[in-house]
Amino acid sequence: MKSRIQGLVRGVLFAAAGFGTGAAHASEPYMPSGGRTTQPVGHYDFCQQYPGECGPNSGPYTPIHLSREMWSTLLKVNNAVNSKIEPRTDREMWGVEERWSFPAREGDCEDYVLEKRRRLEAAGVPASELLITVVRQRNGDGHAVLTVRTDMGDYVLDNMEGHILQWSETGYRFLKRQSEKNSGLWVSIGGGTSTAVGAIDN
Repeated sequence: MKSRIQGLVRGVLFAAAGFGTGAAHASEPYMPSGGRTTQPVGHYDFCQQYPGECGPNSGPYTPIHLSREMWSTLLKVNNAVNSKIEPRTDREMWGVEERWSFPAREGDCEDYVLEKRRRLEAAGVPASELLITVVRQRNGDGHAVLTVRTDMGDYVLDNMEGHILQWSETGYRFLKRQSEKNSGLWVSIGGGTSTAVGAIDN
């Protein structure tokens, strides 16, 4: 009964946002996270500059309640950052292959994620439920997105997608993400293999 009610609520929320319910993936609401894996090089350097962003998180590590108000907050932050930041590569901005930073007017995929994470934390979402996530696109390119853990599943905020989708609806191959218990540690996703994520350039 509870899952049926959640499905109905999800349909109402999605209808309000303007896209489908994704019922085909209702049986896979959460990513199957695995053991500890390597930290992306860019995130390691970011943590050296902003150590307060990369330490242990406060418990109880419970997914947030996806209320109408929370859904509205996620939409507003996702849309605001996607529309505000102009896409640029690290090579174009900094003359290096990989540099994670909070963007002012331009940035690459990791920078979009960092800004969305910062804004959602300011709105009261715990850091433990806002996880930077590394994926592989269908064309093989690396990419970074923000996973939001909710009581209705894992949802993805993506600078290349206007809609907020459940993780299994994205078409990405999920490789690894931050640990909900410690923002400086990373865990594998499903059967994803550890990769050197200096190759992310979107």
